Amino acid sequence: MSRSNPRARATWRWGGAIAALLIVQSLVVAGLFWVLANGSHRRMTERGFASDCRDLASLAAPMRQSAVRAMLTRDIHRDRFLALFAADGRLIEGNIARLPVPEITRASVIADVDTIELPGKTRDTARLVVCAMPDGSRLLTGVDLDDAEEALRVVERSLAIALIPAILLAIGFGLAAGRRAARQVDAVRTLTARIVAGDLAERLPVGPDPDSFGLLCAHINAMLDRLQLLVTEVRGVGDDIAHQLRTPLTRLRARVERGLREAETRAQFEAVADAALAEVDTLLGIVAALLRIRELEDHARRSRFAAVDLARLAEDACELHRPTAEDRGIDLTCEIATTASVEGDASLLMEAVSNLIDNAMKFGPAGGRVLLSLRQDGERVVITVADDGPGVPIAERSLVTQRFYRGRQDCDGAGLGLSLVKAIADLHDFTLRFAEVGSAVSLIGPAYQD
Repeated sequence: MSRSNPRARATWRWGGAIAALLIVQSLVVAGLFWVLANGSHRRMTERGFASDCRDLASLAAPMRQSAVRAMLTRDIHRDRFLALFAADGRLIEGNIARLPVPEITRASVIADVDTIELPGKTRDTARLVVCAMPDGSRLLTGVDLDDAEEALRVVERSLAIALIPAILLAIGFGLAAGRRAARQVDAVRTLTARIVAGDLAERLPVGPDPDSFGLLCAHINAMLDRLQLLVTEVRGVGDDIAHQLRTPLTRLRARVERGLREAETRAQFEAVADAALAEVDTLLGIVAALLRIRELEDHARRSRFAAVDLARLAEDACELHRPTAEDRGIDLTCEIATTASVEGDASLLMEAVSNLIDNAMKFGPAGGRVLLSLRQDGERVVITVADDGPGVPIAERSLVTQRFYRGRQDCDGAGLGLSLVKAIADLHDFTLRFAEVGSAVSLIGPAYQD
């Protein structure tokens, strides 16, 4: 295996780990089967020993000897060991010459016994139990282990033969699974490498019936979609700032350069500086508005939401703009009804309403009327601002909420007011709606239950 092939190394690592796990599992299963088979034979023989001790102990002493002989007569396979010994160790009846030494007193054990009735065999190995009889005599009962050992050898050979294909299958399956896992991980690695190189359009393949890795790929693709959208928006904000600030900065530089060249007195220099500062403040306001719109689009301020009394907020907005309206000769009228509170950021909602009032006073006819109304429409709260002007033309309504769009060039502003209102409305799940006829602009809240 070449060291320069990371995919091959990954395949061997994954495949080796899976194959090793499957081999260990096969060995454990085989070991458990062997232990259970051996234990099953032991439990079965011990149940027979207990039955012998119980049955013979229930007989009278004179009948016990004949019962032992009858049991040995029925043992046609000659695999039973049964003997009755007197209290002094003398054989009364059976096919065992003497009790084993040391004497068996508890659970069954494997021991060598001296046989007296097996043709051509005087000694054998058996599993035995010695139990006491009511009259003081002792019963030795046991079974020959030749058949049991042969059965266990058959089990061992069967397990050994079965383990060979099991291990081969484990190795084959492990390598196949390792190759598949390495291929999947390699796909993710290749994708991330392309993303790091700047290609955000790449996506992982997801089948029609995805498995766990397919679901992970789907989540990664969704994350990449969101990441691509955010990067595009950030680039858009940067492009907007660069595009919109180029002309004001050029104008500012020319104004400062001309002012410094033409100014001769201290007052003239101060005037140039004041004009430059005013222009800088305007530029800073544009940047701040763009950054605020970006923050609102990210929903970063939802954590500050609390119950907002819209009636009080509308009254405060009216009081805030009333002096400006009086200076411009505009009749600012507020019709505020009691409504249900909404969840939101009071300062942002105030900013949205203030922008609508400011637009109405700016774009409405001089000396006209501006109406702010707040009403409850079923389960929804509606805030409407209207003036005496014709309103936004229908063809421009999809444009005025875009950044830097200005329907009228004869008014001050950077074209960010309605963009900010739209961002605040989206953050609060409000709907920004223009009236079919006239200048009314409404913020319609979501349906809330009292």
